[in-house]
Amino acid sequence: MKIALAQINPTVGDFAGNAKKILEYAARAEALGVGLVVFPELAVCGYPPADFLEKASFVARAEQVVAELAGWTAVAGRPAILCGTVMATKASVGKQVRNVAALMDGGRVSFVQQKMLLPFYDVFDEQRYFEPATEQTLVCVGGEPLAITICEDAWNDKGFWPRQMYPVDPVEKLMGRWESQSKELVGQQRVILNISASPYWQGKPQVRQNMLAALARRHHAFVAMTNQVGGNDSLVFDGSSLVIRPDGHVVARAASFAEDLVVFDTRDGEAIAAAIQVDEVAAMWSALVLGTRDYVRKCGFSKVLVGLSGGIDSALVAAIAVEALGKENVIGVGMPTEYSSLGSIQDARKLAKNLGVRFELLPIHDVFAQVQHVLQPLFAGTPFGLAEENLQPRIRGTLLMALSNKFGALVLTTGNKSEMSTGYCTLYGDMVGALAVIGDVMKMKVYALSRYVNRVKEVIPWETISKPPSAELRPEQRDTDSLPPYEVLDPILEAYVERYCSAEQIAEEQGLDVALVRSVLQLVEKSEYKRQQAAPVLKVTRKSFGMGRRFPIAVKVQV
Repeated sequence: MKIALAQINPTVGDFAGNAKKILEYAARAEALGVGLVVFPELAVCGYPPADFLEKASFVARAEQVVAELAGWTAVAGRPAILCGTVMATKASVGKQVRNVAALMDGGRVSFVQQKMLLPFYDVFDEQRYFEPATEQTLVCVGGEPLAITICEDAWNDKGFWPRQMYPVDPVEKLMGRWESQSKELVGQQRVILNISASPYWQGKPQVRQNMLAALARRHHAFVAMTNQVGGNDSLVFDGSSLVIRPDGHVVARAASFAEDLVVFDTRDGEAIAAAIQVDEVAAMWSALVLGTRDYVRKCGFSKVLVGLSGGIDSALVAAIAVEALGKENVIGVGMPTEYSSLGSIQDARKLAKNLGVRFELLPIHDVFAQVQHVLQPLFAGTPFGLAEENLQPRIRGTLLMALSNKFGALVLTTGNKSEMSTGYCTLYGDMVGALAVIGDVMKMKVYALSRYVNRVKEVIPWETISKPPSAELRPEQRDTDSLPPYEVLDPILEAYVERYCSAEQIAEEQGLDVALVRSVLQLVEKSEYKRQQAAPVLKVTRKSFGMGRRFPIAVKVQV
């Protein structure tokens, strides 16, 4: 039996669209003569559906679609479909919803495997919604036995992880059943299928492959994983579905960051698959482009606005937007004050020309002066300071939102992770917008991505990349007036925000003065209130700002 892995991009709640896509890929698989086509976790309703799972009508609609999909398999010669979905529980106690892999064959749902391990860390909160399975069962398709698992069920191998997250290993249970039925299964190749919605972050695809390869070697089995692809809110799913033979070698691999269909036959494991994408900058670029495209389009929009300051952050966001949506759907807006250098305005114009996007210049000198005039009676006798500096980005934010309302275009915020970490950003100013495209990208990585954009020709002006970073909110301002140099700052932030290291650990590890480290960590802790009012951040690292990082605002913490 040949098996197809259908790596698709579903949309949460779009039952009709998701079902249409499932049937399109099933038909493509049928034309290739496969016996089974496998779709990702929760492909029927999209992942993650979050609190929609608490609506009985949502679950009922998913069950209706599954019945319709099963009807497609009633025609003789069509492949069986294995697809992730939600179903109501039948028990009178516990959660009311199950996360399942539904096997559809012969016009009906012939088998259901319920997910056993429900992740509850980082961005995952599945224990909030689902009732876990209590047992695992092998199933035969076309006369061949299969072990079916759902995402996390394959992520608890004691031979790979130094510490298991759960006391039970579903794969081990399934292989135990294989051993107990050895007489009936003699001569049969072990096959473990895993349907996944495994989101991307830097380095994750390689970890995923290594883990599945260890699983294949330990259990002497073919391991085939079908992973979701696409962006849903903050999460980006890379796809990268693959097939690994019992010796741990990859024999088939789907594309990364794109829909794909991969066919394999366990009787022929000699095919050589393309190597995994190891260029982390290129992978991060692809993730940001895909995440931006899907966020905008799945929210029902087609156009975006980007405030172009002439700086590297806004330049990178504009380049991502053009790649994601097309130059005709991106509008750049420059909003200079008297503190904006002529070079920055020229750089913004040059960027817009290089990208081929519409560029509008809205000088805000007069608006800034008028607002200061209105505030003068209350500001009288005080020096020019942070309040006046922040007025400028807040005026820009107001203008961008006015343009957004008028023309139906989403505003993309341009702040990076270094700024969001330290609070070097203005609420209701440069933080205004619908999506923080590079909010999980440290400043030094912004430079690396910008150089990647220019790998063939100059897109982001080299002047933008080479000049010292500045917010340009007062004369001769530089970021280093308020922050350590980014080559010093970013490793501190990575250790504290992503790895939860202490000040002492960071100082020792990086050879820094502990007082300097503490001063940076205090900025992080003081800025939590800003981050919790920020636009959704596209997650591309292990620990991003958003639903996967939960800290209180009103605290008194010793760093």
